[in-house]
Amino acid sequence: MQKMAELLGLRDECGEGTSGAPALAGSCLADNRLNLDVYPDGCRRFLQLFKEQQGDVVQVEFLRLSSNDCLLDTTLGSLPHLKHLKSLVLKGGHARDEFGTYQHGSLTSLPPDFGNLSCLTHLDLSFNRLSTLPNCILHLSSLRVLLVSHNSLVTLPENFGCLSKLTFFSAMKNQLKDLPQSIGELSMLQDLDLSENALELLPEEVGNLHNCTELDLSGNRLSSIPDSLANLKCLRRLHLHSNLLVTVPASLASLPSLSRLDLQNNRLRAIPAEIHTLPFVHVRGNPLGETEPSPQAGNCKASAAVVIHSCISSGSFTVTSEGCRVVLACGIHFYFPPGAASDPVQIYFRSLTPDPQWVKLRHHDVLLSRVLELQPHGVQFQQEVQIWMPYISPQTPHQHEVVVRTFSGQSWSDLKTRVKQKRKSKKCVAHCSVLHFSWFLVVSRLVQNECKVPAEGTLLFSSVDPNIKVIFPPGVTKEPRGVKLQVLPVSAEDIQEITASAGCRASPLLYLSQDSMMDFLKPVRIQLPLPPGVTGLNLDRSRLHILHGDLEGQTWNDITSEVVLEFSHLYAVFEVTHFSWYWLWYTTKTYIGGIAKKVYERLRLYQVNFIALQRKKDPEQVLLQCVPKHKVDPVLKKLQDRYRGPEPSDMVEMFEGEQFFAAFERGISIDTDRPDCVDGRLSFIFYSHLKNMKEIYVTSPVDRKGQAVKGQVSFYRGAVPDSIPEDASRRRKGPDSLWLATLPIKLPQLKPRWDENPGPLYGFSFPPLNLGNAETGYLTQANLLSIARRVGADWQSIGLHLGLTYQQIERIGYNNREDLNKQILDMLFSWAQQNSEDPDCVSKLITAMKESGRQDIADEVEAIIELGRQKYSESIRRVGLEQDSSTEDSAMALM
Repeated sequence: MQKMAELLGLRDECGEGTSGAPALAGSCLADNRLNLDVYPDGCRRFLQLFKEQQGDVVQVEFLRLSSNDCLLDTTLGSLPHLKHLKSLVLKGGHARDEFGTYQHGSLTSLPPDFGNLSCLTHLDLSFNRLSTLPNCILHLSSLRVLLVSHNSLVTLPENFGCLSKLTFFSAMKNQLKDLPQSIGELSMLQDLDLSENALELLPEEVGNLHNCTELDLSGNRLSSIPDSLANLKCLRRLHLHSNLLVTVPASLASLPSLSRLDLQNNRLRAIPAEIHTLPFVHVRGNPLGETEPSPQAGNCKASAAVVIHSCISSGSFTVTSEGCRVVLACGIHFYFPPGAASDPVQIYFRSLTPDPQWVKLRHHDVLLSRVLELQPHGVQFQQEVQIWMPYISPQTPHQHEVVVRTFSGQSWSDLKTRVKQKRKSKKCVAHCSVLHFSWFLVVSRLVQNECKVPAEGTLLFSSVDPNIKVIFPPGVTKEPRGVKLQVLPVSAEDIQEITASAGCRASPLLYLSQDSMMDFLKPVRIQLPLPPGVTGLNLDRSRLHILHGDLEGQTWNDITSEVVLEFSHLYAVFEVTHFSWYWLWYTTKTYIGGIAKKVYERLRLYQVNFIALQRKKDPEQVLLQCVPKHKVDPVLKKLQDRYRGPEPSDMVEMFEGEQFFAAFERGISIDTDRPDCVDGRLSFIFYSHLKNMKEIYVTSPVDRKGQAVKGQVSFYRGAVPDSIPEDASRRRKGPDSLWLATLPIKLPQLKPRWDENPGPLYGFSFPPLNLGNAETGYLTQANLLSIARRVGADWQSIGLHLGLTYQQIERIGYNNREDLNKQILDMLFSWAQQNSEDPDCVSKLITAMKESGRQDIADEVEAIIELGRQKYSESIRRVGLEQDSSTEDSAMALM
């Protein structure tokens, strides 16, 4: 074995081989272990050893090889000679392709005499290309652990049960459609992982796995499971989430060792009471409801503890050293592993509307979620906390990717992100891991390729367009530095449409950045493909321009005369020492930088329309929305049952994250105390994939009894001009103009309002009410009257969502028949009086309004309680009951 270490070049700096140091750090050889999967040419090293020191190699008991190695097939023929081999790892996934995806190994079969390895107990063939399980594996009489995950298996052999000593089997992420009946013969099997396959049915024989402690069948197509699973008396964890189950047998409740049963994301419409009452059952994501039974303290293990939080936009929860899983009503999930926090820590969360003043989107970014804030900011965890954030699936081409972005307090950075789209749904989830808390959001960005540039140089190319390459020569830098590359393909049709010239053509747009402020020590070579239709044979060099943009891509300078251009039949190559935007143009037009700026901005613009709709049953409730052009028709179709209004505005153009305002004119006004109201105008922020919507209550400050009011709402980019031209709605202006669009609004003749003097009018008496509390914000009697005025015909739906029974709703309707206003008052104040002692009643009211489709009222209630919280805090400070931070710091210093 000493000679083997010498051959592999594994002597340490003192000249001693690995035989004198069984656990030498960094060595691939330790005693009877040979770890060659860490070497790109591991198979070549193995073959060399086998040729020169075969007597030593055949004594190896533990061997690891990468199946991404090009010499794998040659190596496989030597493996049956290792008669003492106990553990063999032939995994792929050691390399990534140009898209960043792990590459599967080249293994498709094993030699027949592989089954003669009578000592082999552990075999890992994950991340390969197996379509069938090699028959020789069934002859491995001592095999206890078998991993074939991330392959292409469609079925298992009928005699798979002959592996009688198997205790662990993982075939996750394959294409298995069924299981052989012989699987029930694996009497010693303890862990069985068949997740993320295509199983539609389980054989009854699965119930014969009497020693099985964990069974993972998640992510399949199971519509039912056999009653025989109730025979698995040792089963502790049963994972059935993300299937098509419509029912589960009640007998599962009798399993004596079961501590986790995951039934989430199925089609369950009813669950046997015996199962539903178990504290460790998780059923979220089923038609029967969107809640899970919360585990009772002490009834389940800490690692399986679940906290379900139903708060709409803000709240808190406590994390202990045992860890927990937290599910927010908005769909955000957290997993705190045991030991993540050494002491209990209170986590505060809230969902925020993104503000362009501090959420800085980069060019060509698309925002896909609201902002999640987690406090305390900067809290450090001892283990990574997992976060799953739902987002809206972007309608972007393949050159975009989804990432979670976080704010450090000074700048935003992107986290390593995995995404998953739920089956038969557009709901997507982005997953990341963090050690600290701050602000988080999900964006779609241009695909980013990156690398570390060492002193000896390297090559970086684009996964979007592999023809784009950046070559770093040796000596380009002293210290390694990180480099990022992004590419935006630009079609010839877009160029011609924007420039109105068939002679203008452009290459893909290239953006390069680095994590160093220093220029490179040597020129860096950049290869860009020639614009479409241009080749080295027909190239007119006088028409070709290399453009350089600043870091924000706002200005474009022609640097053709400053660089040395080389041409091939398909490419242009030039050298630079610093990074920014680069663009290759082919045109006869002058002022090429101005043309490029125009095209660049148009590529970022969204074509949008404005809509203003009024409720059919109450025209004073107005819905305003800014909708991307391709979404206008489906949005109107969805709203036409409840709203009517003018035709959408003419198309205008806006940027992602741009702020605009809506002003009501000609006798129509709004409540200017709204938190989103600026100088009498409603403030909007346009995000193409989020709801750019507000539902508000409008009034007329003039006496309009006996007459209707014809007003309008206008949309502006900036301040409202002093005088608005009469023909504004007929005039078209460019994308930089202040005025965007104007739509008409008509308020009907005013009827006597029931809330002007409700008590004497209807005989109602309204006792003083304070729902909630001063610290968290509360609603008064006057607030409820204001809310009731806007409820309208939705009162029955709201009442049901508030928890009133059908009988109560019917009785309120009958007692106040033909009087809608009195029905609303009776419903709302009856609920308020019954729930005045409930500390969560305000949150329940907000939830009921949202579930009833009344986001406008929910927004008003949230604004009221937020204002109440602010006033409470200010009053506490005024009377001196709250110490300021300097006083607290001084007190701590004296302790």
